[in-house]
This record gives sequence, structure tokens and C-alpha cells, in this order.
Amino acid sequence: MDLFVTADGFLIHGNRRLPCALGRGGINPSKVEGDGCTPVGRFPLRRVLYREDRLAPPETGLSVMAITPGDGWSDDPKDPAYNCPVSLPHDHGHEILWREDAIYDVIVVLGHNDDPVVPGAGSAVFLHVARPGFVPTEGCIALTREDLLAVLKACQPGDCLTISG
Repeated sequence: MDLFVTADGFLIHGNRRLPCALGRGGINPSKVEGDGCTPVGRFPLRRVLYREDRLAPPETGLSVMAITPGDGWSDDPKDPAYNCPVSLPHDHGHEILWREDAIYDVIVVLGHNDDPVVPGAGSAVFLHVARPGFVPTEGCIALTREDLLAVLKACQPGDCLTISG
């Protein structure tokens, strides 16, 4: 099953059209680190990360792993671990996955710029929980927690998310 994201901010899941937040820079086929754009393309759903102190493991056919306060994601193009999970503290630029807000309570890791990783072509592009009011993201796609958990129930290995421009 593929999920589809439209340029006007909807994720299509079967016959459901779910509102979603997109990058503050819009949708762009040429993603660059720090541009705030959501990349155009078809990306595999790699795995699900979640905060086990805030919710039970999401029901899904995808691989699921709990995150800890020591988990991060490299967003520094000069880092040999660029666009990969890292343990904190980390000497290069990174995102902290264990956040005070709820947006990373559930994270779907997308196969964007990971096969192979190209330094500077964008990192940490996730499907995650939206902020209230669907505030734009730094380049990710974000759904309400309820919608994200419902979508995950139908996901299986090999599923992809397609973002159209």
C-alpha cells in the first residue's frame, strides 16, 4: 500500500483524505539541508520509532523501536553519520528525538536520502505528529497523532509514501 501526499497538504490513505503539515519551504524536488522543504519523491517506510513513556507500541506491520533520551539523528552534512541515528551526546549537529513536545512521540523513518546518503541532500525527513493547527515543519510530513496511528495499522514492509509536487 502506498500513501500519497499532495502539495495542498493532504495525505491520501485508501479512501481517506487526511490533513497534514508540510515543510515551511513548501514541496521541492531538489531538497537541500536546512531549506525547510518537503522533498518530492517516493520513499519507503523504513521503521517506526516511539516514546514508550507516552504510548503503547503502535500497531503496525512495520518494524517498531522505542526511543530513549539518548537518541538523536545527525543533520550535519560534515558528519560521517549524516542522516543516520546517533547516540547523544554527539559531536556534530543533530536533532534530539526525545522531545518535550509531542511531535516525535511517533516517528516514521522515511527512506529519503539513505540509499546512498548524499551529504547536504536533506536529513531527518520523517512522518510524525503534527503541532496544533498543522504548523509547518522543517521538511517533514505531520499528521494528528490519531490519524498517524490509524495509518500505521495498515502499513506493511515494502509500503512507501509518495510526495507529489
